[in-house]
Amino acid sequence: MLLNILPEEVADELKKYGKTKAKSYSLVTVLFADIKNFTKLSEKMTPEQLIKELDIVFGAFDEIIQRHNIERIKIIGDCYMCAGGIPVANTTNPIDVVSAAREMCSFMNKINIDKKAAGHEFFNLRIGVHSGPIVAGIVGTKKFAYDIWGDTVNIAARLESSGEVGQINISETTYNLVKDKYPCTPRGKLEAKNKGLIDMYFVD
Repeated sequence: MLLNILPEEVADELKKYGKTKAKSYSLVTVLFADIKNFTKLSEKMTPEQLIKELDIVFGAFDEIIQRHNIERIKIIGDCYMCAGGIPVANTTNPIDVVSAAREMCSFMNKINIDKKAAGHEFFNLRIGVHSGPIVAGIVGTKKFAYDIWGDTVNIAARLESSGEVGQINISETTYNLVKDKYPCTPRGKLEAKNKGLIDMYFVD
């Protein structure tokens, strides 16, 4: 059960010591993927249909991030949050996460083509990505939850909400770490809620 809800390294620490320590990381890449107009779409589906559709999408995302050594943090309604570079630190996480984001978009495009052809409702995805320092640890004593905190998380969330459907919106920090691998289109400085102007880029 622990391995189903916690990263393996964190679960091992919890089993061994009965508790875990919060850890700081200097470079983690956080991704938020959100379904636009989810509330309106949910009104057109039965609860059973809605859960089935979300399970298909988020189940596929779980498989994608696992291949790229990324940790799923949580699902908040229609929002999927994950991060690379934790619980084992690495330097490849910006490329890992952007690679996974591209696969997520490809997956959504594929299933949406089929849904459109059949006249069914489909999900439009927005993705935001930012890299920087975070703190990670477990919260709760009865129901454990592995979570991350820091301004990096907040900025990643703002990049998602400032993005566009079908696009991967990344910060200048992430751009500088992936530009040699993936070409990007600069968007200039855009206003992000409570964060002021942020240089943003779309991954091509």
